[in-house]
Amino acid sequence: QVQVVESGGGWVQPGGSLRLSCAASGSIFRFSAMGWYRQTPGSQREMVAGISPGGETNYADSVKGRFTISRDNAENTVYLQMNSLKLQDTAVYYCNRPAPYWPWGQGTPVTVSS
Repeated sequence: QVQVVESGGGWVQPGGSLRLSCAASGSIFRFSAMGWYRQTPGSQREMVAGISPGGETNYADSVKGRFTISRDNAENTVYLQMNSLKLQDTAVYYCNRPAPYWPWGQGTPVTVSS
C-alpha cells in the first residue's frame, strides 16, 4: 500500500511563495499520475494541480499561472511551487493519485494572511 507524506506548508503573507513536497513510498509511484488537492473546513477536497507519469501538467483555473507541479520519479517525490499566494489559497494541501485514491496523508496546512 502506498503511503504519502506531505510537507512544506506554513504561514505566508499575500503575494508570498511556498514549496510543498510529497514523498511517496513504493515503486508504483513512477507509473502513477499524481495530484495536489486542497480542502478548507466545510468544503469538498478539490484538485488544484495534476501531473502525468511523463510530466504533463494541468491546473485548476484558480491557480493557473501561479502554481507549478513537478515530480522527481527517482526520489518518489512530487512538488508544488506556489507563488503569488492569495488569501483564498489558505487550506490543507494533500497529494494523491487521481481516483481510486491511495490512503490520504495528514496533509500540510497553508495559511495566507497578513
